[in-house]
Amino acid sequence: MANLLNRLPSLSWLYKISGLASLYNTGRDAWLIIICRTCRMFAFGAVSLIIALFFAELGFSDFRIGLFMSLTLLGDVVLGVLVTLMADGLGRRRVILAGGMLMAISGAVFYTFENFWILLIAATVGVVSAGGGDFGPFRAIEESMLSHITTLDTRAHVLSWYVTASSLGAAVGTEVAGRFFEVLSKREGWSTVGVYHATFLIYVIMGGLNVVLALSLSSKCEISDSEESPGESAQRLLDEDEEDIHSDQTSASMKPKSRFSRISSPTRSVMYKLWFLLTIDSLADGMVSQTLTNFFLARKFDLSKAALGDIMSTALVLATVSTVFAGPLAHQIGLLNTMVFTHLPSSAAVLLFPFPSGLVLTTMLLYVRMGLNNMDQAPRAAFIAAIVKPEERTAVMGITSALRTLSMTLGPSLTGGLADKGKFWIAFVLAGSLRIMYDMGLWAMFVNMRLHGNKDIGPEPGRPRNSGDEEEPEQVPL
Repeated sequence: MANLLNRLPSLSWLYKISGLASLYNTGRDAWLIIICRTCRMFAFGAVSLIIALFFAELGFSDFRIGLFMSLTLLGDVVLGVLVTLMADGLGRRRVILAGGMLMAISGAVFYTFENFWILLIAATVGVVSAGGGDFGPFRAIEESMLSHITTLDTRAHVLSWYVTASSLGAAVGTEVAGRFFEVLSKREGWSTVGVYHATFLIYVIMGGLNVVLALSLSSKCEISDSEESPGESAQRLLDEDEEDIHSDQTSASMKPKSRFSRISSPTRSVMYKLWFLLTIDSLADGMVSQTLTNFFLARKFDLSKAALGDIMSTALVLATVSTVFAGPLAHQIGLLNTMVFTHLPSSAAVLLFPFPSGLVLTTMLLYVRMGLNNMDQAPRAAFIAAIVKPEERTAVMGITSALRTLSMTLGPSLTGGLADKGKFWIAFVLAGSLRIMYDMGLWAMFVNMRLHGNKDIGPEPGRPRNSGDEEEPEQVPL
């Protein structure tokens, strides 16, 4: 590989700028973690296509479908907080292993039962994604592991590929589910409900693969079993002045019982602002989740499952392609610019989505929305990882995930209530407006902030750095 890259300079440049070099150099664990989430998102994509339609076939009202999704998200919040705050103590690999087992069990329950409350319990405990997104605790733990085994320079690239691969997994899962439904429903002896039940076997298979992958991870992923990476060691030497060291010693002597209390005050002061904005964005996402968008399209245009799968899988492929460029773009224009300038057009597309009367224009708006929607994820995770200490990451990312999921819980119920009254379209207008508020707020609050080591969050393109930047890194103004 090295000889080939040396002979082809353009290929070498592409290899580095795409982030593949960073991913390769991070090692085997990064690949396993990424494949683990890709399998999980394959299952989520498959289920998001049919779960609302499955419930409608069982006779659940629109409001009850929205309520199911809200209660599932609420259960994910409780599970997420408990699991992520204990993950470092229990062992991150063990938690991911348990998650795979629970996925398989919940898939088996959905394959067998039709009772609302039994399905609700299975969806909550087994983290069945009623909304199509990764709302359980496992993403936060995986991001913490990836942040732990990467350096400041490679982190954004690796996290970008983490998002990219998982988006591709969701796209393939959605397409497979649509085709699977169409093929099986045409066979003799299969009822519509029976085919829906059979689709959940995908969850069982992907859960089993997660178990195998979790067993293959090394101890380098554990905070207690591995040393800091060279980049993190150097960064901490620069960041920890005498006051920080004294504070850490005092905290250690007090031995706080809560992992939240171990999150430093400077970290919290920044995260409070970000958490507030993320709750606004997440409420909007909950109102127009992938599952509810599928439901809206199927109802408005009376689409077959295969056609619906084609549309949604294409949208997810576009999301996959765009996330490839998130890491390089963040390195070129800054984390904040990447987050805002890619998310804002997506937000506008959500707001306009219900207005076209034809399928073509509606689909184009969907492609704009989903094609750009995921480009802010890797920069956001890299930003959070850069402002917290390694031992804080799992807790901070877990709390972030829990707060986002908690704010999402209201969304599906609101949309379900609106749909019951024939006002489904209003959900998209409200969600788009909230997302635009989030984008503007993010820019206003963080545009002048700089990361540890003079890594800009949102630099003006072409702005020169001071000559002493690399020698005397600034701290994030908190």
